[in-house]
Amino acid sequence: MAGSNGKQKTVRDMILSLALIGVAAAVIYLFVPHNDHAPDLKRVDYSVELLTARRAASYPVAAPDGLPKAWKATSVRFQGEESDRWHLGFQDPDGQYVQVEQSTQKRSDFIDQASQGASATQRTERIGDRTWTRYTGGRYDALVLEDTPGSTTVVAGTASFDQLTKMAAALKMQ
Repeated sequence: MAGSNGKQKTVRDMILSLALIGVAAAVIYLFVPHNDHAPDLKRVDYSVELLTARRAASYPVAAPDGLPKAWKATSVRFQGEESDRWHLGFQDPDGQYVQVEQSTQKRSDFIDQASQGASATQRTERIGDRTWTRYTGGRYDALVLEDTPGSTTVVAGTASFDQLTKMAAALKMQ
């Protein structure tokens, strides 16, 4: 009978060890600070890249003019070697993402990439003197301008169509 007493101690010791580990994990979880909000994104100045893109691109490059300060530019790049691809990313006043993308790449491929797989709808919007097509269903919603000479322009992101429309309305193409 001495053998069964040793097994009981082993099981009891294992259960006590697990309980102690659980208590330690709970204490660590409670006292280690948690930061559940998104990090504050740094505002970038895109003026140099915009000037470079406007000099190098084979099409009129789009950039917003007159957006309120609440819109924060967060990313910019011009890739002349990749179909004169222009990218300008923003955080809108609600914290959502909005990007302006332009390229001379094959239209269907470019729209699919820039909109993260969204599909064209039958709905168009007249913004200023241009007609934009709505795209939905991908990771981003998008407004697509296909009548830009020599390129395609996409305004896309996680923001609402209202915010995408505000960005599209602010775009100046030079």
